[in-house]
Amino acid sequence: MAGHSQFKNIMHRKGRQDAARSKMFSKLAREITVAAKTGMPDPDMNPRLRLAVQNAKAQSMPKDNIERAIKKASGGEGENYDEVRYEGYGPGGVALIVEALTDNRNRSASNVRAAFTKAGGSLGETGSVAFMWDRVGEIVYPASAGDADKVMEAAIEAGAEDVESDENGHTILCAFEDLGDVSKALEGALGEAESVKAIWKPQNTIPVDEDRAQSLMKLIGVLEDDDDVQNVYANFEVDDETMAKLSAA
Repeated sequence: MAGHSQFKNIMHRKGRQDAARSKMFSKLAREITVAAKTGMPDPDMNPRLRLAVQNAKAQSMPKDNIERAIKKASGGEGENYDEVRYEGYGPGGVALIVEALTDNRNRSASNVRAAFTKAGGSLGETGSVAFMWDRVGEIVYPASAGDADKVMEAAIEAGAEDVESDENGHTILCAFEDLGDVSKALEGALGEAESVKAIWKPQNTIPVDEDRAQSLMKLIGVLEDDDDVQNVYANFEVDDETMAKLSAA
């Protein structure tokens, strides 16, 4: 019985992983389609599309899926998605920014508001928390790209503003408007990045305890599980001990 139970647990976990992967591919495809519709359907002529395709490849999205998403846009097929940003506060006064691509603004707003309310937070007006964040470019490389000194040297040469390196890899930050140029220069020095995207970087973070962190992680999980939501940012931090407990949970 124990073996059978373990097998069921493994299958359940694999099912969850497959579902999460499918959802991720769906969101990547949506970004590719929107990028292709807002400019040329050629990645070489469309910086946003080039970044979207690069990120899809980094997540091992099949080539057929990528090409299908571009063809959808160039053929005028598929839904027209609006880019929407939601801002609000979660448990403990932690600020959150939620980015969505949606074909139904009312549905998205209702879902996001419900998630905030259930978590004991509140959805605010656009601009209510964004002033506490900076819009920057983020380029991520695996640890195998080189040691910290090599990556730092390449980043400085490319015109980046900051580099954070640890055993898991390297995160390079640059001005939002320089993202295309910096990522192209880094690709020449370090190869293809794991991800290249514009992010919201909090100017300050709020330390939270384990209980508050669990509530926030649950809220972020609910938001990220929504098909319309592309990215979720929150300005909280936890210490290493708390992070270890959350990871083991």
